[in-house]
Amino acid sequence: MLYLIMEQSYYIFTSGELRRKDDSLVLINEKGKKDIPIERVYDLYIFSTVSINSTLLSFLSQKGICVHFYNYYDFYIGSFYPRETLVSGSLLIKQVEKYQEYESRLLIAQQIIEAASYNILRNLKYYNSRDKDLKQYIMQIEELRKEIYSTRNISSLMGVEGNIRKVYYESWKIIIDQDIDFEKRVKRPPDNLVNTLISFMNTIIYTKTLSEIYRTQLNPTISYLHEPSDKRFSLCLDLSEVFKPLIVDRTIFSLLNKNMITENDFYIDDGGYYRMKDSTIKVVVSALENTLTRSIKHKDLNRSVSYKHLIRLEAYKLIKHIIDEKIYEGFKIWW
Repeated sequence: MLYLIMEQSYYIFTSGELRRKDDSLVLINEKGKKDIPIERVYDLYIFSTVSINSTLLSFLSQKGICVHFYNYYDFYIGSFYPRETLVSGSLLIKQVEKYQEYESRLLIAQQIIEAASYNILRNLKYYNSRDKDLKQYIMQIEELRKEIYSTRNISSLMGVEGNIRKVYYESWKIIIDQDIDFEKRVKRPPDNLVNTLISFMNTIIYTKTLSEIYRTQLNPTISYLHEPSDKRFSLCLDLSEVFKPLIVDRTIFSLLNKNMITENDFYIDDGGYYRMKDSTIKVVVSALENTLTRSIKHKDLNRSVSYKHLIRLEAYKLIKHIIDEKIYEGFKIWW
């Protein structure tokens, strides 16, 4: 079965062979063939064992289509990142220079945490106005945010960010209506359904950010808040940070408070991993895509843009900062 979430993002959940067919794609398995019109594909998500060949990869590269792969445990394992066409040597040099100049790097990193923590506050204030007593958490985070611009290095800034998120996650037991034992972030392995949802959805927003960065001249391996490394696109971690409260967290709150998913939609496997059932994954990605395709009228552009496109606009803002055209200010929810 091919599970279509939206016009441009395709999620493949069953095994088979993905091939090029003329100027399009076809998924072949024992159940038959499923044509995928290439002009409607923005990116691909593969959650099953799918065979591909170099002809297909060459075709996807020509079309500028990223492919994101997940393993049996629904863990993100990597992406096919097509050959870049929007390359700029001068921008690359300036992007590296902003990293090497520590004060410049720190300023960008501080802006990211400033924006992310502001969006966290917006979530708390939203639910506080809806009969959820979150005043103590709001006050604590407001105090912690005052420390952001007094930090003198990335490590201490990350410490402030960690303290903000600790307080934020403690508030979730009030925001979420279901009786779930969640107060702190546990990653390896996730110990309850909330941590499982956060881990999974964070990887989706990471890959969405990668797909957007690909459509700009930025290099996804050169970052400012997160340390660049050899095994990840660390700029995706930077830019996705400011959107997690809006896209990931709000989707989780909606899924749980509307009882679209419950404890019954998860199980603990033999390795002790708290996992989503196959049907649950489809509900989660559908809800997340609905959030990403939601539109708002942009306060500066005076036109409607999707939440997903906001990520691209964030990349453009960073480019303007890198070329010294306009100081970068991280995305903040304004509506």
